[in-house]
Amino acid sequence: MGNTKRRRPATEIRAAIAAERRELAAMLDGLSAGQWDAPTLCGGWRVREVAAHMTMGFRYSLPRTAWELIGSRGNLHRMTDRCARKDAAAHTTRELAALLRDNADHPWKPPVGGIEAALGHDVIHGLDITVALGLDRRVPEDRVRILLEGVDARTLRFFRADLGGIELRADDLDWSLGTGTPLSGAAQDLLLLAYGRRLPPGHLRGEPGGRFIAGQA
Repeated sequence: MGNTKRRRPATEIRAAIAAERRELAAMLDGLSAGQWDAPTLCGGWRVREVAAHMTMGFRYSLPRTAWELIGSRGNLHRMTDRCARKDAAAHTTRELAALLRDNADHPWKPPVGGIEAALGHDVIHGLDITVALGLDRRVPEDRVRILLEGVDARTLRFFRADLGGIELRADDLDWSLGTGTPLSGAAQDLLLLAYGRRLPPGHLRGEPGGRFIAGQA
C-alpha cells in the first residue's frame, strides 16, 4: 500500500493521454443540451466551460497565452476563468468535443508537472464532469495508478487539499495515503480529493467524509 513512485515510460503516458481524450470526446458527444449547461465539480463552471478549458492548450499559442495572462494582471486563475467562459460561448458543443478528439496526440502539457500533469489535467477535468453529472464512468485503472503514484505533499499544497489527520484508503485497489482517521472510496474519487475537489454525497465512507461534500462549507 501507499504511494510508491516509479518512472513510467513517456510512450505509456502519452498513450494514456490519447486514449483518455478520445474517450472523453465520445462521452461529450453523448451529452444532452441540458447536461452541457449543468454544473461541474469546478466551482462556477458548467460542462461547456470545463470542456473549453480542457482544449485551451491546443488552441492558444505561447504568445497568446502570455497576452491573456497580461490582460488578467498576471493572475492565472482569473485568466483561465475568463478564457474558459469566452471560449465556451464562442464554440459549439460539437466543436468542443471534436477539439478534444482531434488533438488526442497533441503534445501540450501544463507549465509545471510534465507529461504526468497533462494526463492529470485530462483525467481530473473529465471526472469534474462525469462525477457531477452522475455518469458511471470508471477511468481505467492504469491511468488512475499513474496519477496516484504522483500524489505527494506538494500536490496537496498546490491544489489546497486539506487532508490533515486523514488516511485515504482506496477500496478498489491497493493504495492509501496519509495517517489518521480512515476515509475510503473508489480510487478515482480519492484522487479528486487530492486535487482539491469536493464530491456529491454517497462517494466516501468514513467519519471525515462530511468535510468533502460539494456545496457544504
